[in-house]
Amino acid sequence: MRPLRLLVAEGNPPAMRERHAATSGQTPSVFYADVLGGLAEGLGLETRIDLCFPADEGANLPAGEDLAGYDGVAITGSGLNLWKAERESLAQVEFARAVFDSGLPFFGSCWGLQVAAVAAGGEVKLNPQGREIGVARSIRLTDAGRGHELHRGRLEVFDAPAIHSDEVATLPSEGATVTATNELCAVQAAEIRYGNGVFWGVQFHPEYTFTELGGILTRYTPIMMQEGFFRDTEEAAKYVADLVALDADPDRKDLAWRLGVAPSVLDPIVRRTELVNWLNLQVKPAASARGRA
Repeated sequence: MRPLRLLVAEGNPPAMRERHAATSGQTPSVFYADVLGGLAEGLGLETRIDLCFPADEGANLPAGEDLAGYDGVAITGSGLNLWKAERESLAQVEFARAVFDSGLPFFGSCWGLQVAAVAAGGEVKLNPQGREIGVARSIRLTDAGRGHELHRGRLEVFDAPAIHSDEVATLPSEGATVTATNELCAVQAAEIRYGNGVFWGVQFHPEYTFTELGGILTRYTPIMMQEGFFRDTEEAAKYVADLVALDADPDRKDLAWRLGVAPSVLDPIVRRTELVNWLNLQVKPAASARGRA
């Protein structure tokens, strides 16, 4: 069996991803690729993963490559906002349409879900209920989601790492199925069928570790103080330190209790259920059907 070839599209332009790496140690696309590679290895799958940067001026696929050479495409999160209609955002919408046209298995976290929804005719807006950050609570599978392979193995109600201020406000008029929701965000997960392709996506971040989340919250601390999540920098630093410590020792019952982190969120495989299912139930069968696995 030849290695599965995956393409991870970075959702951020250069300045944003460099700022992210300064606090988290890696750009989102490098981190995402590492997570996918580890999950694939756990499934007994060998992978080759490339990165691309559709937000960059003049950026294309890796030299000598085209979408037809890949077995699946994933889009990371981003600090951009689609409702601002900036060039960096619109370029990614066009990239998503090209992925849909290719018919490749397609996945996205947070920004990735939003980009795919807009590419298929939906709309993204600033969430009037405010930012969902840290851990998204009480995400509930819809009737369609309970039987959907995207969430195979999930509890009917679960929590997940998250950070977003925008939401999919209007779904594409055809081919969109909401598979998970919660009180703060109506579209927590969805399948979108458009053109030749099928997209699975989530508004939360199944890929995140608590250390990665802590790095992001460190960067967002001034905004979170303005929005009332933290009273001061000391409180923020303590919260982040607890997240990182829990990542290092998931058996710390005191930290899990204080942070309100459920056992299912502590288990990295359970936390990444949707990514595992995409690799195992979308990418692998599609590659096999094309005689490339």
